[in-house]
Amino acid sequence: MKKLISFSLVLLIIVFGFFQKDELIFLIKQGGTISIYLSMLLVAICVFFPIIPFPILAGIIGAVFGVAQGVAISLAGAMAGTMGFFFLSRFGFRDFAQEKIVKYPKVQEYQGFLNRHSFMAILTCRFIPIIPASVVNLICGLSNVRWLTFFSASTIGKIPNILILSYAGASFNSNKLYSIGLYGLYMLFIFLINLIIVYRNSQKNQIN
Repeated sequence: MKKLISFSLVLLIIVFGFFQKDELIFLIKQGGTISIYLSMLLVAICVFFPIIPFPILAGIIGAVFGVAQGVAISLAGAMAGTMGFFFLSRFGFRDFAQEKIVKYPKVQEYQGFLNRHSFMAILTCRFIPIIPASVVNLICGLSNVRWLTFFSASTIGKIPNILILSYAGASFNSNKLYSIGLYGLYMLFIFLINLIIVYRNSQKNQIN
């Protein structure tokens, strides 16, 4: 029953977001109090399924509401969706997933590391997204990580990304080249960090 309810909720969220995304974007661009809550809702939906790429959505929100308010709105929506994903994973799919994980020792090994160094592991994954955010949410939900640790590490880790995207969006109307360049530099930085991590891991594997 828990699996069925959890799966139904996730499916409902994705279907609603997919069919209503154009209307939601239109209302968000109008500004005002209602659009603030709709922005949070759409960001939360995108945590479950990226019906709109998050960089584009955060940029739109930043352009409509400005940097400070845009960051607050995007962060609130992202954390609402992230915690929803976390709790659905923990209480809806945990038993089923644990049965499957037993077959994969490497995943169990990572879960053990996560349980021992949860805050830093989650914070690193948020700062340097070499692992997709949805996978981090799922693994943490299936682990023994405390929800408060997950919440605090995820919130701190998401701030730099959201801040840059909101600032780039807010700057787009006044200076498009600067806005695109800022976002491009940020993506290049993330790419290079990921490349270094992958290279170092491959070198370690060759030595072993």
